[in-house]
Amino acid sequence: MKQQQMVTVSIVAACYNEADNLPEFVRRVEAAMGEVPEAWELILVDDGSVDHSWEVMEQLRADHPHVIGLRLSRNFSHQNALIAGLAHARGRAVVSLDSDLQHPPELIPDMIKAWREGWRVVTTCRQEGRETSAFKRLTSRYFYKAFSFMTDISMGSGASDFRLLDRKALTVLLRFAGTDRFLRGSVNWMGFPSTTLHYQVGERSAGTSAYSLARMVSFSVTAMTSFSMKPLRIGLWIAGLVGLLAIAELFYVLYIAMSGAGVPGWASVAGLISFLFAMHFAVMGIFGLYISRIYSVLQSRPVFIIDEYAGVANPDYDMPPRPAAWPVHDRIEAAGADHG
Repeated sequence: MKQQQMVTVSIVAACYNEADNLPEFVRRVEAAMGEVPEAWELILVDDGSVDHSWEVMEQLRADHPHVIGLRLSRNFSHQNALIAGLAHARGRAVVSLDSDLQHPPELIPDMIKAWREGWRVVTTCRQEGRETSAFKRLTSRYFYKAFSFMTDISMGSGASDFRLLDRKALTVLLRFAGTDRFLRGSVNWMGFPSTTLHYQVGERSAGTSAYSLARMVSFSVTAMTSFSMKPLRIGLWIAGLVGLLAIAELFYVLYIAMSGAGVPGWASVAGLISFLFAMHFAVMGIFGLYISRIYSVLQSRPVFIIDEYAGVANPDYDMPPRPAAWPVHDRIEAAGADHG
């Protein structure tokens, strides 16, 4: 317990197939933290990598006493991997960042300085450079505009999971229920006093980004449905508008019939019917998204499962009351004790 109290700053990084980046990442973190007098730890979370990231983490742990490794039983997503690391963090200030070196570790001392000045949350804003494609800049800008409009939570373009949380803010964050997380929205929603630092995106020393277009779309849908009911309201507005158009079309058909003329425009009628069905299924799809989220929350499944540790002497840590996430071996031992 005394060892846990000595740690002042925890640094958490989620890793997926980052074996080639990890040695350089750890070197730069250690160089940056050489400017910081507080005791610190670096928690690396292997989010079900299919390369040899875990073997690299074990070697880094053997060579660097600050490093702690957590290996998840499978890929649980970037957000849940971050939550696994945050749940194990022992520091009074906890920094999260990516291990691909696009989040510069050299900014961490400035974040800690801002925390010492009294800020409970220190966020960062990405300044796009030449290495960022025009497509990514455009989609990022309009995603955050849409998110702010839909949720009434202000979030500017360039937001990321590179941030510092005070222990009080982290404790509140870990109480959030649900299996699909959008940490950027959650942190802004809490409303703790915060400040923002700017940084230039670094270049990956190896590998490519694991975020495909499909994963980005899925992430965006999760973010929107996690924090806003406006899509449901928009669906109802669309349904009402289409209903008015259908009534107008019905009056038009009746007028033509009563005037003694034939009913022209079967193509337009068929087109309107197709349009009505399309809108119907779109609205039902929006309802389905929210129902699926309710179903997921009611299952109360853990958001991560720890398979192995590297450098954690005592894996008995305080978890948020819901959802639970026990290490695999703890589950086995608990089950044996119950039936012994």
